[in-house]
Amino acid sequence: MTDISPELLTFLMLAGVLVGVLLGYPLAIPVGAMGLLFGFLVYGKAVPNLLYGRVFNLVHSYTLLAIPLFVFMGVMLERSGIAEKLYDALYVWLSGFRGGLAVTTVLLGTILAACVGIIGASVTMLAIFALPAMLKRGYNKALACGSVCAGGTLGILIPPSIMLVIYGPMAGVSVGKLFMGAFFPGFTLSALYCGYIAIRCAIQKEVGPVVPAEERQVPFATKTVMLMKALLPTAILIFAVLGSIFLGIAPPTEAAAVGALASMGLAAAYKRFNFQVLKETVTQSLHVSAMIYLIGSLSFAYVGVFIGAGCGDVIEEVILGAPGDRWGAFFAIMLIVFILGFFIDWIGIVFIMVPIVAPIAPILGFDPLWYGMMLVVNLQMSFMTPPFASAIFYLRGSADPALGVTMSDIIRGVWPFVICIIIGLALCVAFPQIILWLPGKMIA
Repeated sequence: MTDISPELLTFLMLAGVLVGVLLGYPLAIPVGAMGLLFGFLVYGKAVPNLLYGRVFNLVHSYTLLAIPLFVFMGVMLERSGIAEKLYDALYVWLSGFRGGLAVTTVLLGTILAACVGIIGASVTMLAIFALPAMLKRGYNKALACGSVCAGGTLGILIPPSIMLVIYGPMAGVSVGKLFMGAFFPGFTLSALYCGYIAIRCAIQKEVGPVVPAEERQVPFATKTVMLMKALLPTAILIFAVLGSIFLGIAPPTEAAAVGALASMGLAAAYKRFNFQVLKETVTQSLHVSAMIYLIGSLSFAYVGVFIGAGCGDVIEEVILGAPGDRWGAFFAIMLIVFILGFFIDWIGIVFIMVPIVAPIAPILGFDPLWYGMMLVVNLQMSFMTPPFASAIFYLRGSADPALGVTMSDIIRGVWPFVICIIIGLALCVAFPQIILWLPGKMIA
């Protein structure tokens, strides 16, 4: 065992992870290495038992069992054909407005968010269906790309969200209440995105032209039936999962199982369900879930060493010492999370930072649910802020090369939506009931 001051240990452990990530190693490697190295320095031979206990407790968490089930549900819905039908229905309703296709893209992302909950799946689907439709009709590339990234990332906020499933156990907050608390912030961001698109296209008419009349001459009754046929199965699925949680019928894990089963039924109804689809869905679900559990278990072990060595107290003292009383401390936390989003995947941020900063909420006098949702909304920006920015890379990788979309187009397109998220955070600060109202109506 080595006598290292908590302040020096805090710096070394955090710097070690950041350096490892910047060198290009997958997050699990530097996190696991730092936890093991400094665990031996602080605890000596007792560290294997400590780390094993932390890993064991995490992977046996009943709440986190919802992760593979929600992933399965999202992947199965990706293959069900639901995105095409929803896009076609929204297209005929909104394509007659300036910026209508970009608004359609955001709305489709919002609807998919309540079904899929996986960033990669949502952004990829929008890149395949929405991006070509916009560019073919003369939309500005940056606006089109930004709409796809912004709409696709709503899946990590609007329930059923994998991020919320992970945040709950890490912070000791009810996942069900987090689900309900996330709805209105998610819809607020969606409205801000649509508002930005509408205002910009009204000012710069060339960036989002109206679709030619001959392409949207669909009788009112026909397009109404199209919309109902597309929305009804989706609404049933959403109610089956989230309605059971809201009404107190089932906790998130059981609701996730219901959603997984319902997604197979929806795929079968659209005649997309077969053994090959089931095999691919299970395989991808295993890959995604295994990655989350690997990062999570090693991060949880790392945090055990970090907090046990007194580093959590060091972070707490630094944050509480920020100028501006409790709001100064709150904004310091938000700034730290925002900066980390440039370099580290959201999974690592949640598993590492939440156990450290979540206990500060009651000290500052904030509602833990509101405080947690503010962190989650903040993390929306991490998907669109380079160099990490996973949504940008998902779009770049899935966009048809023939469209001529460049990385510059995507980056220029996402920044206005990042500003929209900052505005959304400000609204949630000014009006906390945006987050707290719906959870207060839940049936226990």
